Amino acid sequence: MRRACAISLSCLLVLAGCFSLTGRSVPEKEEPIPWRDSLNRVLTNKLSQLPEMDAVLDSFMNFWSLHGVSLAVMRNDSLLYAHGYGQADASTPMTPGTTLRLASVSKLLTAVGIMRLQEQCELFLDTPVFGPYGVLNQYDSYIRDDDYYLITVEHLLRHQGGFSSRGGDPVFSPYPSLDQLLRTQLRRPLAFEPGTSQEYSNFGFLLLSLIIEKVSGKPYEEFMQEEVFSPALCRDFRIAGNYLADRHPGETRYYMHPEATPGPSFDGRFSAVEKCYGGNNVSGSLGAGGWTGSAPELARMVACIDGHGPLDDILLPFSVSQMTNYYDPDTFSLGWNDTKVTGEWTRSGSFSGTQALIKTYPDGECWIFISNTSTWRGSRFSRNIAALFENLRTRFSQDLPVRDLFRE
Repeated sequence: MRRACAISLSCLLVLAGCFSLTGRSVPEKEEPIPWRDSLNRVLTNKLSQLPEMDAVLDSFMNFWSLHGVSLAVMRNDSLLYAHGYGQADASTPMTPGTTLRLASVSKLLTAVGIMRLQEQCELFLDTPVFGPYGVLNQYDSYIRDDDYYLITVEHLLRHQGGFSSRGGDPVFSPYPSLDQLLRTQLRRPLAFEPGTSQEYSNFGFLLLSLIIEKVSGKPYEEFMQEEVFSPALCRDFRIAGNYLADRHPGETRYYMHPEATPGPSFDGRFSAVEKCYGGNNVSGSLGAGGWTGSAPELARMVACIDGHGPLDDILLPFSVSQMTNYYDPDTFSLGWNDTKVTGEWTRSGSFSGTQALIKTYPDGECWIFISNTSTWRGSRFSRNIAALFENLRTRFSQDLPVRDLFRE
């Protein structure tokens, strides 16, 4: 669906960015590197080995009973290290190219999709979600609380839409269809007036996925492949399946922590399943938590949205600035969990069978960790991964090879 550009501050700034590109001339088209489109099938563990650092990772995995981990380290847009540890499944070792569920790291990718639409002048952060001029006004008949008409795209990106999961997360509750989920949730009153507070909301990012579909006229996954991943030369991002039989080629198996107990499947098909296989509607969460990808391709995505070279960004400088602008400790960044003025940015993800963390640092390094195993700490496990990064950076940053696995 094509939308005429409204006269707004966002529009003027985006258009100014389109013409200026911060003064840089548009680079000549770069000659393709033969295997660049199949990065995950070229990288091997043999290309990245630091025995002492690998021993620390092995010890960390043993302590937390992790079956497999993928680690990628980037510095100044160059991939220095990419290694898989442990097992992708009972018979397959983890490799750099193994793909894994990214959980809420998916929200960062969805935010990039929204920024791409803004750069195309298809919507803006102050675009209303519902109401006469709202993107998703086809659902207005479900709404009973007028505060819904105050919600903007930016409110959803910053978890300020007024939604609450205190009675259970609607995205991961058993609903027979997307329409039934929307009908049920939109009839509920909001927990607070949009923009006046914040509460982490998967439902808000599900709505952003539907916004991308409505504005682009394409299925969410198709738009993201064409407008986000393909320009970044990332080929293996896929929306996850819900059951083991739905696993993509090259994707890991997932494991629960030893204390986990089976429960009913989200769709009522089974009375007892591992929570990582049927306990939640992962694929139905779309841009809130549905993506799978590898650590190296995720690193490449970060390199294409970080505002630095030498890799060309797929976003304009103004969009990068909007995503990473720091307001205060109590305001979520756009897609990122937190973006400090120092250049330390964080995006975490936690889900049944998955733990993921991206951290960029002021010195230009970016560390990415993805595991195929839940821990009993849930989302709090991100702090343990962050502490691991600090340990590894202190001890081994100076030993990382000076190279670029994106190009070698």
